[in-house]
Amino acid sequence: MKNQRKAYLYAFSAIACWSTIGTAFKLSLRYLDPLGLLLFSSMMAVVALFFILLVRGKLPLLRKTSSADFLNSALMGMLNPYLYYVVLLKAYDLLPAQEAGTLNYIWPLVLVLLSIPLLGQKISIWSILAIMVSFTGILLISTHGHLLSFKFSSTAGVLLALGSAVFWALYWIINLRDKREALVKIFLNFSFGLFYIFLTIVFTRHFWIPGWYGIAGAAYIGLFEMGITFVLWLNALNYSSTTAKVGNLIYLSPFISLIIIHFVLGETILVSTLAGLGLIVTGILLQQYVKS
Repeated sequence: MKNQRKAYLYAFSAIACWSTIGTAFKLSLRYLDPLGLLLFSSMMAVVALFFILLVRGKLPLLRKTSSADFLNSALMGMLNPYLYYVVLLKAYDLLPAQEAGTLNYIWPLVLVLLSIPLLGQKISIWSILAIMVSFTGILLISTHGHLLSFKFSSTAGVLLALGSAVFWALYWIINLRDKREALVKIFLNFSFGLFYIFLTIVFTRHFWIPGWYGIAGAAYIGLFEMGITFVLWLNALNYSSTTAKVGNLIYLSPFISLIIIHFVLGETILVSTLAGLGLIVTGILLQQYVKS
């Protein structure tokens, strides 16, 4: 049953959670390195998703998962959470939170570019214009407004932040083709991702027990970035009369995130970051709503 009031309630709850994550990443990385943070946050996400499946009576659906579905989840789990968060967390480790988080929002346009070879979609002149507008935003953020200098605060960090958008876009292209129940997919994807993270830590001998601050940060990220918030967003989409009514609200998140980053982390939000983010969002909206 559609209920727009409930849809907005779930959507704003999800956006409120996601808006805190850039700050949570940066604070948690003071006590854990990217791989350690990903391990403990993924563990919390898997536990949370298991209990959500249990409460909703959907655990029996796991027994209906075919071998092909397991293989698909193995691939999707490699992309997200494993590769996506390994790369993104390293970007946060190298860059100010305002840069890493904002650059990651380029993924909808990366999705458009990847859809050309992978889904056989055609690109219009408006899509090309939209990509150019967003690319200008990327340069503004990365160079702190000095477009002609091409000097980055961390070239590796910028490349990693943009690379995380590629992994996220690839994940969603595969996800579009997978018609399984969403919660079951997410749980299996994260279970496989946790397995890959564990293997990496075993083979690199990279493990230690963090302090309470690190565990608390990882638990928060596991719950409100990876676990519960996805369920809130799915509920928002299910209750909304149209996807567009809640879909565009997600673009509030990076702006709210900048406010939280400023007041909690004490980062001075640069004019170039705000202008660049505005251009990125403008490019995304152009691509979505203007047709050739």
